[in-house]
Amino acid sequence: MSTLALDPTLDVADLTARLIDVDSVSGNETPLADAVEALLRRCAHLEVVRAGDAVMARTSTGAAERVILAGHLDTVPLPATPGATGTVPSTMRDGMLHGRGATDMKGGVAVQLALAAAVTTPVREVTWVFYDHEEVEASLSGLGRLVEQHRDWFDADFGILLEPTNGTVEGGCNGTARFEVRLRGTAAHSARAWMGHNAIHDAAEVLTRLRDHEPATVTVDGLDFREGLNAVRIAGGRAGNVIPDETVIEINYRFAPDKSLDEAEAVVRDLLTGFDVERTDGAAGARPGLDHPAAASFVAMVGAQPLPKYGWTDVARLSALGIPAINFGPGDALLAHTDDEHVDPDAIRACHAVLHRWLTER
Repeated sequence: MSTLALDPTLDVADLTARLIDVDSVSGNETPLADAVEALLRRCAHLEVVRAGDAVMARTSTGAAERVILAGHLDTVPLPATPGATGTVPSTMRDGMLHGRGATDMKGGVAVQLALAAAVTTPVREVTWVFYDHEEVEASLSGLGRLVEQHRDWFDADFGILLEPTNGTVEGGCNGTARFEVRLRGTAAHSARAWMGHNAIHDAAEVLTRLRDHEPATVTVDGLDFREGLNAVRIAGGRAGNVIPDETVIEINYRFAPDKSLDEAEAVVRDLLTGFDVERTDGAAGARPGLDHPAAASFVAMVGAQPLPKYGWTDVARLSALGIPAINFGPGDALLAHTDDEHVDPDAIRACHAVLHRWLTER
């Protein structure tokens, strides 16, 4: 089977449409990864490596500073809702480009590909990263695989993740952690409830503490990160005539990047003292790193006040490697994963223009 041909000289919005036309739901990234690799290998100024369905390319011009520009190839599953426009292939409607991945994040990937091919002698060395399996469990992440297999390619001074930010710099990101609170009771027939102990009723105290908790707003490197601590799922009970002997409450804590994962866990355990709390998943956030010279120059180029990133993104993986990183890309993050996912073509062009200037102007 021949590889899909991608033309990096297309208008960047048209290139985005071409990328949307390729179904790359997590686990099905191979055709798009093949096309990306083929495009990059046609560029004589780039060195290219591949690990699974993740591809990297880099320049070697002798510039003093190296930056990473990264984006993921996969999307969430296609919507099943009749009439949804966040599907494959792409469509234009009322001047907007619709399709799965339009916002998250094929517009950003199109910008990367166009720049990687066109900017042959950047003023900063560039490592271009295109990776798979971002939308699923962290253990499958193509970015993690690249770090494991090609760690030396991540020796860089600064990073930009082209996640959707409406063309505004969003520094760092909140961390995220999930916990289970397990409440144990004693089963009994509901006609003789006094013979048992109702574990669902015990959940009231946990939920009250969570309801009354005042989430913090924490200033980190000049940006105000809002935290959130919430019950997101609850399960319990065996049958309509049995006093429940167990209830499990799942909690999600979105915490500011001033805390490590262990420090975030301590906050939850302190709030829920006396209860059985288990951390089931977690990832630390990333400090904004806006004081780095490369970050400062990019913020100046964008010309807008930076904002904090409330959701977790892979800038945290770069931060863990000692690389200060920001989020910057076309599209509204609130449209990501929706049935009406779409992006303004001019927003893609504007993102491309800013990055082109930053990579070519001294």
